[in-house]
Amino acid sequence: MGDGRRYIGAAERRARLALRQRLARAARAGSPEEVAGSLVALHGTDPASVHLAVGARLADAAKTVGETERALYEDGTLVRMHGMRHTVFVFPTELTAVVHASTGLAVAARERAALLKHMAAAGAPDGAWLKEVEESTLAALARRGQATAAELAVDEPRLKERFVYAAGKSYEGVHTVSTRLLKVLGVEGKVVRGRPLGAWTSSQFRWAPAPAHPELDSAGAQAELLRRWLTACGPATEADLKWWTGWRVTEVRRALTAIGAQEVSLDEGTGYVVAGDAGPVAEPAEPWAALLPALDPTAMGWQHRDWYLAPELRPLLFDRSGNVGPTVWWNGRVIGGWAQRADGEIVWRVLDGEGIGREAETALATEAERLASWMGTTRVTPRFRTPLERELSA
Repeated sequence: MGDGRRYIGAAERRARLALRQRLARAARAGSPEEVAGSLVALHGTDPASVHLAVGARLADAAKTVGETERALYEDGTLVRMHGMRHTVFVFPTELTAVVHASTGLAVAARERAALLKHMAAAGAPDGAWLKEVEESTLAALARRGQATAAELAVDEPRLKERFVYAAGKSYEGVHTVSTRLLKVLGVEGKVVRGRPLGAWTSSQFRWAPAPAHPELDSAGAQAELLRRWLTACGPATEADLKWWTGWRVTEVRRALTAIGAQEVSLDEGTGYVVAGDAGPVAEPAEPWAALLPALDPTAMGWQHRDWYLAPELRPLLFDRSGNVGPTVWWNGRVIGGWAQRADGEIVWRVLDGEGIGREAETALATEAERLASWMGTTRVTPRFRTPLERELSA
């Protein structure tokens, strides 16, 4: 490039993705902690997606459920909490303070203000009353260790109080104090999602006290989070970074400056990598296939996706809100989607067959068998369903 910036094309970006996202066979991880550390965050909105994302990247997929539950609920090395874009993720516990300071504080302030405003409009008790309920609830949770909202309401009956939200509006509804307050405490970093009531696919969960963590400077925490993400996912554009973090563009630029990010040239324009990471990356030694779940962090990692996902495939693979469904990958490109039928069979369809031959079909069949073997009798329906997933699972 005439401006001195190195050009990184789509093929090299796919090579980086294969290795750093733990998708190439030789790059697979030994534990869920390694997976989460490599990806920075696993989407946690759909509980099943966490295990499926880990299983796709473990060298020994048979250990997926046991090892992921160990990390989340026994050793506490992974934690499910609110993070970027007001979304629930699973992070390495060591990142709790960084995530809270970099993305949670601003959201938390808005959430608490909104709760107080809605309660006041409904004639519900004031902020002092809510503070009492909050302190009592946190004390009850500390005593129990983990508890559902219903169990906490036994200890603190005021959690059962109801108030009308948006009275007279088309979206009027009745909220309980427990639902709104526990959500606020979650984004404030005081409570996290604990062990589910049922199996690993269950969305009914307990609450647990958040791991103790130091209060960090917001700007410093943003720089650290962006550094980690660029290490795993760079190169990325400014728009990618703004989308993934949910920050203002001024915050993204400040963090890029703070870490001394290096500019490179991409097909989309200017991109960024961490300092010293602009050098060439070789493709994996072997071609690779992957069946990634709905909301997988790789499929959802960038705002600009044309380098790994053809635009014409999106209507079948995403829902109307922009949530990706289960995807089929071959050598760094999304080529189709997959689903699980009621009898447990894993089925897939190739939508983009460019360069796909017998080798790819064999590799995909191997991945489907690998997935089915560790899932056993468990049946998974994505929380956000997409056109192709509905069709294949029918």
